[in-house]
Amino acid sequence: MGKDATRKFVYILALTSCLIAACSGGGSGSAAASQTGSGSTASPSNPDTVAPSIAITSPTSGPSFNTTGSTLSLSGTASDNVGVTQVTWSNSRGGSGTASGTTNWSISGISLQSGTNVITVTARDAAANVAKAPLSVTYATSATPPTVTSTNPAAGATAVATNSTIRVTFSQNMDPTTINATTFTLKGVAGTVQYSGTTATFTPSAALTASTTYTATVMGGTSGVKDLAGNTLASTQSWVFTTAAPTALHIQTVFLIVMENHNWSDISGNADAPYINNVLLPMASRAEQYFNPPGNHPSLPNYLWLEAGTNFGIQDDNDPSANHQSTTQHLVTYLQNKGISWKTYQESISGSDCPLVDNGEYAVRHNPFMYFDDVTNNRNPNSTNCISHVRPFSELATDLANNAVAQYSFITPNVCDDMHDACSPTNNSIKQGDTWLSQNLPTILASAPYLNGGAVFIVWDEAGAGDGPIGMIVLSPFAKGNGYQNSIHYTHGSTLRTVQEIFGVAPLLGDAASATDLSDLFAVFP
Repeated sequence: MGKDATRKFVYILALTSCLIAACSGGGSGSAAASQTGSGSTASPSNPDTVAPSIAITSPTSGPSFNTTGSTLSLSGTASDNVGVTQVTWSNSRGGSGTASGTTNWSISGISLQSGTNVITVTARDAAANVAKAPLSVTYATSATPPTVTSTNPAAGATAVATNSTIRVTFSQNMDPTTINATTFTLKGVAGTVQYSGTTATFTPSAALTASTTYTATVMGGTSGVKDLAGNTLASTQSWVFTTAAPTALHIQTVFLIVMENHNWSDISGNADAPYINNVLLPMASRAEQYFNPPGNHPSLPNYLWLEAGTNFGIQDDNDPSANHQSTTQHLVTYLQNKGISWKTYQESISGSDCPLVDNGEYAVRHNPFMYFDDVTNNRNPNSTNCISHVRPFSELATDLANNAVAQYSFITPNVCDDMHDACSPTNNSIKQGDTWLSQNLPTILASAPYLNGGAVFIVWDEAGAGDGPIGMIVLSPFAKGNGYQNSIHYTHGSTLRTVQEIFGVAPLLGDAASATDLSDLFAVFP
């Protein structure tokens, strides 16, 4: 074969090999580009159904924004598995447009109308999948200072319910950050403040005192409340109202809560007791010179004194097996014989038996009723009389809600909650007891039995050093309250005498016969 013929044969052979490779899909170049890739890449056989994501990052990443400007600029980000093709916006008050950019987008010059504008930013991809990000924008246009248009209760109102909230309505939308417990107050009363729409609400931490005049105040001026445009309330607004007289004519229901082992100086002003000092004391009456009976220690003798006016010569904390008493001369038997209901609510008992011995955080020495044979049927753990009157503290809330609470309730927290022991997690006995009161006392104070003639006595069983003074705090629609305090000398005999006088049971038991009652702490007694 000649050279020319050889060259022609090689060329034809190479061309044929190339065509065969192309037809069989081998090789690279334009043929490879037609293949469907892996992952989420869209194709006719794998349509894109994944919506983009979109976020507004400026001027806020939150759901709402307040402004005094007539126009608004927004910016943010968007992403998609195959790419964002467009970002648009619309305003519920009118107007729409297209953002500049997609992955990182921006919008300028959105016109706002006075009041609320809902701006919705929408991201789209090539498959018409969409994602939306709304922003509620409040535009305040007025340069006119806000005014108070109404209050509830109204100025000068009388017979206001003791469980009322206090409301004030403004002439325009206000800056919520300026409405708080400093700028909206009820004199002498702790509470919380909320704001919604054009109305601020003050909710007292506990029921107001009956037949009492209160002053509500909304602060004006540069330190006071402001509208969204920064205009201040021109001047401080104050108004008074008076609560209704009690529906009951005298005390009907008594709650006695016994805490443990601290002098009043340990509690008063202590930062570890914020509920007692900042919430209870401003609305309560209290005794500054209340003592455990002279030399009456440890705990048990003081619990017995609260029930019978004597310690029966007991100077220890032994169980009922050693210290039980056969006498019927004690308070709850007097009550029971007169048809007056009573219960003791003991924290950390089961309620399935008569709790005659310590069990976990329950201490029998803090339950004086276990020491009287007529209550326990001679220390019978299955005594129905005992079990029906000695109940778990957890049942109190249900009894209150059902208006089924006894007329006399003796309440004992467990040793971690009554300030006796320092327990985890705080390992601070005073803080633990204060927290327990803050979690449980509001339920009592908001209940119908309390509001309709109730009285709560919070007392400590004994001093941690010497004989006191120890704490005695009284809360009641009939109490003088509002931080009233006296320096009259009291003991546990005073508390016992007070309870006997409230329920009209006699004769006065033991030391109660010579003790001064607590009537000075009340405006109406008994």
